[in-house]
Parts: sequence; structure tokens; C-alpha cells
Amino acid sequence: MAGAAGKAARYLLTGGSAAVVDTLAFAGLLAAGLAILPAATLSFMVASVWNYWLSARFVFHAARSLGGYFRFLAAATIGLAINVGLTFWLAGLLPRLVPALLPAGLAALLPPLAIVAKIIAIAVAFVFNFAINLLVVFRPKEPR
Repeated sequence: MAGAAGKAARYLLTGGSAAVVDTLAFAGLLAAGLAILPAATLSFMVASVWNYWLSARFVFHAARSLGGYFRFLAAATIGLAINVGLTFWLAGLLPRLVPALLPAGLAALLPPLAIVAKIIAIAVAFVFNFAINLLVVFRPKEPR
């Protein structure tokens, strides 16, 4: 696969693995007693290191460097705000919304609603992060 479509497919795989890292870290931090906002922030940071390394290597075929990571992280700051803000908002909304929309038996099959909120937030942030990485962070340099 070439071009943006190929990059999107590879980013889906690398971003998917980062989402797993993010979700597992978030669940572990919640289990350790951290509140939702610090747990979501810390898990995102752990996942960002993972995601940068894989994105640079396998998606955008760019050299990895500390400077590159800081550019990636600067761009991902907006993704962090989307991820954490949406997680926090949905974690407050879903306990009121789910019982109104789903039968009790079906709602009982869901994972804890804070985890559902985090998964939704990851999906929204994923779309933003791919676009900013493609168009800004890993954009090929113009020949001089």
C-alpha cells in the first residue's frame, strides 16, 4: 500500500497497539487508585512514547530522534486534550446515558463505563493524531 491510504492502514495498526497500551495503563492506574484525569494523562504519555517509536519506524519511515519525539509530543498535546477531556466528560455522562439507552441486561455486559469512555476518546483522538502526523509532524521535507 502506498501513499496516505497505506500510511493510514499502518497507523491503524501502530495506533491500535498504542491504544492497547493506553487502555491497559489506564486500567492499571485506576486499579492502583489514581483518579480518572491523572490516570488518563499518564496512560496517554506512556502510549505516546510507544506510538512515536512505531509511527516513525513503520508508518512514516522517519529517523527517530529526541527532537522528533518532542515535535511529535507537541503535536500530540492537542490529541491529549481531546483524549483526556473526552474521557472525563464521557465518564460523567455515560452512567446517566447508558441506563436510558440500553436494557439493563445489555448494559451489564459492558466493561466499566470509565473504560468505555476511554476507548471512545482514544478513537476520536486517533483520527486527529493521524491527520496531524501525516500533514505536519512527518511531512516530507521539500527539496531545496
